[in-house]
Amino acid sequence: MTDIFIRNEREQQLVDYAKKLASEIGKTAAYYDKTGEFPFEHFKILQDAGYLKLTIPKKYGGDEISLYEMLLVQEQLAKGDASTALGVGWNLLTFLNVRETKSWPESVFAELCRKTVEEGSLLNIINTERGKGNLSRGATPGTIAKKVPRGYIISGEKSYASLAPILKQFMTIAYLEDEGITAEFLITVNDRVEIKETWDYLGMRATGSHDIIFHDVFVPEEALLYRQKPNETNRFLAHGRVYSLEIPAVYLGIAGAARDYAYEFAKNTYSHSLGNTINHAAHVQQNAGEIEVLYHSSRRILYSLAAQVEYEPEKRDLLANEVNIAKYLICNNAIEIVSKAMKIVGGRSLSKTNPLERLFRDVQCGSYNPPLDDVVISQLSKAVLFDVKQEVFQL
Repeated sequence: MTDIFIRNEREQQLVDYAKKLASEIGKTAAYYDKTGEFPFEHFKILQDAGYLKLTIPKKYGGDEISLYEMLLVQEQLAKGDASTALGVGWNLLTFLNVRETKSWPESVFAELCRKTVEEGSLLNIINTERGKGNLSRGATPGTIAKKVPRGYIISGEKSYASLAPILKQFMTIAYLEDEGITAEFLITVNDRVEIKETWDYLGMRATGSHDIIFHDVFVPEEALLYRQKPNETNRFLAHGRVYSLEIPAVYLGIAGAARDYAYEFAKNTYSHSLGNTINHAAHVQQNAGEIEVLYHSSRRILYSLAAQVEYEPEKRDLLANEVNIAKYLICNNAIEIVSKAMKIVGGRSLSKTNPLERLFRDVQCGSYNPPLDDVVISQLSKAVLFDVKQEVFQL
């Protein structure tokens, strides 16, 4: 079937490339889901195939793909292993974000690009903290940076740090005590950066989203990448939200995998009571039709919004609400799609040996990636009931 959201030959080649990689990592996805181990071999496959450098600028050895193209490849990769796709997605969107916002010193960005292109180094922004409130809703980070000669001492603890087992460098948000502001720092992993293995969750089990503890970690002055000025949005806000469309793209990939599996099952499973394959059963057709409404409307929302970003970049600052709505709708639709796919397959879909069981657990996690549903609903209601201007939230 023709994919109407593939607009040209380049995009077709990218999708075919991502499908091939999805097939490779899909071979061991169930193993890593069962064990909860980090899939280092998946990232070696992606590194060897050049996937890690897709959003890096061409001048630094990358492929410089667009937001739209990133969504296409991530949707396909997630069909093979959602944990791997979500993890590598943080790396892709970080490079794409900084490439376009130019928020870091160029020399630092160039070196990080080089490390990814030549060494396969990955990046992520580590932001979430336990017990400090939601930083995306305005809470002050509990991670503290103190000025010392030639640099800063950083102490504190972060949670849900995806890719923690494989990261050699990453960014973190800390409260710059001497200046009374929030700042973004580049951390190089050393013996004072502790990875605390806490990730043992229902779904997305192979993302390695452990806790990270900073035991008075020294970083040089040049490791301070960005100061958050009062009343100024940083790269995680306003138009920075559009890069987070990568999150619903992954969950849409999970839904697509469930959809594909259920349809193949229905076409090839014989029912003696029907005297035919179960795709002729009325309840199967009903569920399939409902899946199609949810699936195609979700893809339309995702790619139409990405296309608008591409064709009208000057409007990116106005799209935070639209991006949040897209995340809300797509992730909730994805949950419904997987559930309806399971109704087509029946009770065997609950078996640990059935792919739908893993897809069902993974897709639930979309509701817990920011922005959470209550944030989106509250934001929209305030906008229409109290004329509150469009709010923006950190990733």
